[in-house]
Amino acid sequence: MSAPTFHLNQPPHATAAPLRPGAGGTGTLLAHRPSAPGPTVPKELVHRHNAAEVMLTGWARRGEASFGVTGRWPRHHMFFAEVDGCHDPLIAAETIRQAGTLLLHAEYEVPFGHQFIMWNLSVSTRPGGLAVRTAPAELDLDVTCHDVKRRGKALLGLHYEAVLRRDGEVVGHGGAAVTCVSPGAYRRLRAPQLAGAGPRPPLTGPVAPHEVGRDSPTDVVLSPTGERGRWLLRVDTRHPVLFDHPVDHVPGMLLLEAARQSAIATLGRATPPSDVTGEFSRYAELHRPCLIEARRLPKCGAEESVLVTGEQDGENVFRSLVTLPPAGA
Repeated sequence: MSAPTFHLNQPPHATAAPLRPGAGGTGTLLAHRPSAPGPTVPKELVHRHNAAEVMLTGWARRGEASFGVTGRWPRHHMFFAEVDGCHDPLIAAETIRQAGTLLLHAEYEVPFGHQFIMWNLSVSTRPGGLAVRTAPAELDLDVTCHDVKRRGKALLGLHYEAVLRRDGEVVGHGGAAVTCVSPGAYRRLRAPQLAGAGPRPPLTGPVAPHEVGRDSPTDVVLSPTGERGRWLLRVDTRHPVLFDHPVDHVPGMLLLEAARQSAIATLGRATPPSDVTGEFSRYAELHRPCLIEARRLPKCGAEESVLVTGEQDGENVFRSLVTLPPAGA
């Protein structure tokens, strides 16, 4: 599971999309985008500390449980790097994550200080639509929420699905399931683990960056174990993107990156994945070793898939299926 830890006592002042807390439709989708990069939604609404990591620019309610969200990907990103002339598919996963967080706060009125526990996150992309062009990629997301659970007026959780379009063309889709937890409940939930956490182990060394499709060892999230198909999760809490702000557990996006990197190492090619699914069964703790294991699955047509699991203290913490398109596609 992944629960961004972010605390804010007062609602932010919106610049890109006016907020009216307590009202029905609390966002305004920009009907006309400027040709030059414009403002994003307030960073607090997507649980980011660095405004440069905000991928969304506006939103609007379209129906009882459907919304339009706009986004923008930079031409070059320090972590979600260009591969083969295309945007990194995991930037689409991060965009879908941010869309859910935005709507939970802005449209479903979940107070700041509540934690969002993400149980799964999936993304599928079409490589042709991810081509890096001369300007940032402007996106339109159609987001639909379902299985909405409440206790009185308080939201307990929901599932949502998103379709991503660029210039009217579908370039990806995905979704997630999220549970909302009050500050008090979260403290009770996490207290036993955090009380006995102990000191954080030293940062382990990375595998060679080229083995996992990376240029810099700073962005490698796997450490060698000496066993084929097995690695230790490398948790560098100084990473400016994966740890944009302090958290008390391993972020879900780091686990998806570990899945992607282990799939690349397993298949021996750095082709961007066409599909990534992640299921988070429990918190991955920062202070305990996490073993990552990858298993190549039988081919389905020309595509290749790898099943990746993470284990900590003998228990599964996540599993991911990573699918790469045919070589040369």
